[in-house]
Formats: sequence, structure tokens, C-alpha cells
Amino acid sequence: MTARALITLLAGAALAAATQKPLVSRAALAALEKNFDQRIYQRFGVDDPMDLLGTTRGVYLDGFGALFTAELSLVLAPTITPFRPTISKDQAARLRERKLARLPALKQTMLDMMVTSAANLKEVPLEEQIVVGVSLQYYSWEDTAGLPGQILMQAQRKTLVGFESGRLTRAQLDAAVRVSEF
Repeated sequence: MTARALITLLAGAALAAATQKPLVSRAALAALEKNFDQRIYQRFGVDDPMDLLGTTRGVYLDGFGALFTAELSLVLAPTITPFRPTISKDQAARLRERKLARLPALKQTMLDMMVTSAANLKEVPLEEQIVVGVSLQYYSWEDTAGLPGQILMQAQRKTLVGFESGRLTRAQLDAAVRVSEF
């Protein structure tokens, strides 16, 4: 086969792959993105909300699964302004404690999102993954000891569907979900 024939063959294959209908529709991902944003707002309310920085983004990676990412601050934190040039050590310590207290609820919200995504994304093969990743934002003046900068949760879709349908217990789900904190 000549180089020209090989290039033509590869270009044709790339064009065919690019025009194929995606396994998971953009609309399905968008609905789940909005669902996660609403869960964050509803769980923490307007009186003491988390600060969602932008909106959740979802993608489907053929052969891997669905991935959702978000960036947020665990609480609305005071900022340095001309009217408040410094944050006191006491304020910073209280903020840190509030953020530490919020971590379990954030992790539960992420797990709920994984289960909901697995149930709704029926096009994703059962062996593929559902992943939710949250990057946490901090100010330079914060004490971040014990606070992760990022939390990733992932599990096979079949595990999450098994839990959602009642075939797996919460203990089995917890054992199967991989959680990484950085």
C-alpha cells in the first residue's frame, strides 16, 4: 500500500468516526449537569450555600464512561477588599471548621450524583465508569490542612445500578466506589 493510499484510508476512517452519532447524547449529559448543580444549591440552601464556580460539565469518553466535573468553594468565604484588608486568624479558623464539616455532605452529594447518572445514562455500557470530580477553591490566606483540593469518585455503572435497584447494600457500594482526594 502506498503512503498516499494509507493517508486516504486513515482520513476516511477519521471522517467516518467523526460523523458517527455519539453513544451518549449531549442533552442527556446536560440534564445531569443541571441536576448536580441543583443538588448543590438545594442541599445547602440560600442561607449558607456552597459557592459553585461555574456550572458542572459532563463528557462521555467512548470505552471509559461518563465524567462530570465541577469547581466550588465549600462555603462562601469572606474576601479581602479595601473595606476588609485582612482576615483575622479567628475568622480563618472558623471558616476552616465550617469547610471540614461540609466535606461529608459534599461526598454524599457526589455519590448520589453517580447513582443518578448511572440510572439515567442507559446508553453507557455497564462495564464503563461513572466519575464525578470536584475541584475545591481556597484563598491563599486559608489554612487548608486536612482539606482536599480535589475529590474524585468513580465506580462501574453496573455497581451503581445494582445499588439503585436494591441488589447491592450501601456497604457493598461503599466498598466498590473508588474515592481519591488530592
